[in-house]
Amino acid sequence: MTKALYPGTFDPVTNGHLDIIHRASRLFDQLVVAIAKGTHKHTDFSLRERKRLVAESTKGMKNVDVITLPGLLAEQCKRMSVDVVIRGLRAVSDFEYEMMMALMNRKLYPKFETIFLMPSEQYIYLHSSLVKEIFALGGNVSDLVPKPVFKAFMDKRKGKPKK
Repeated sequence: MTKALYPGTFDPVTNGHLDIIHRASRLFDQLVVAIAKGTHKHTDFSLRERKRLVAESTKGMKNVDVITLPGLLAEQCKRMSVDVVIRGLRAVSDFEYEMMMALMNRKLYPKFETIFLMPSEQYIYLHSSLVKEIFALGGNVSDLVPKPVFKAFMDKRKGKPKK
């Protein structure tokens, strides 16, 4: 059984992320989406909210599981006996950072392999930060994010309490 892990902060999960999740789920027997705490950046949605939103957005994808990532990615891969890590590449600007991370993770865990997937053309520009900025400025993001995320954005705008 080939198991892949797709890590990220997913703040929030976008249709571009879902595109990668869907395509990776066809390539591997099991795909685990790992929601990272995001220590290197401020997140608008809590870890619990992000996990729930990804789980709701991937509901119906039989071989996709969603977990939180408690620490180092390389350590999680060891614990779970993961064969490969999936990373999305949108543009050349992503490549340098992703290559450094892949090489560092391989140093931490020599069995570590990274596979880069490009999103479908319609999502090549899509970035969580951009989605949050558009929403904050009053723009419509309904076609950029899955329905559960759009609802969460609207609930935040209305000041509804979190689930």
